[in-house]
Amino acid sequence: MKLLTEIRSCKVCEEHLPFPPKPVVRFSGSSKIIIIGQAPGTKVQKSGIPWDDASGERLRSWLKVEPSEFYDTKKFGIVPMGFCYPGKGKSGDLPPRPECAELWMKPIFKALKKKEIVLLIGQYSQKFFLGDRAKSTLTQTVQAWKEYLPEFFVLPHPSPRNNIWLKKNEWFEKETIPHFRKVIRKHLS
Repeated sequence: MKLLTEIRSCKVCEEHLPFPPKPVVRFSGSSKIIIIGQAPGTKVQKSGIPWDDASGERLRSWLKVEPSEFYDTKKFGIVPMGFCYPGKGKSGDLPPRPECAELWMKPIFKALKKKEIVLLIGQYSQKFFLGDRAKSTLTQTVQAWKEYLPEFFVLPHPSPRNNIWLKKNEWFEKETIPHFRKVIRKHLS
């Protein structure tokens, strides 16, 4: 796909990155479930495989899918808000560079001819795609997940850094994840 070739050679924000650009994105025109995350971490930036870390393990557990299914671009398209590792900040990784979403989201979504649902993971994707429809906090947005169906399903980031959030919000894994899995199964069948 020409668009993927163009994305993978993008160097728009090169001067702001700690490593040479290596966009990590995976989709096809046949992708049904689109995963919009934040940006790759250092492990993913090195491997070039999206969600190839502890966050990905938890996300696949939430989805209840095996890696072979997860990396099948006919089933899942994986498009972060920022395609390259943005660097380290005071309390974790820096936010995704804004250039990627501004430059590439419209052409990507135009190419996603079979898209059925979009998983918005974390506050950056939720603010970008939901705009004023997003609640004032990530927790409130995730609690209101039904409001965004059938187009979107909103999730917190599955990072181990969010273990405290998951512990404080036990309802998420007890109540929301079972519904989430049903929605995903419907789109995979």
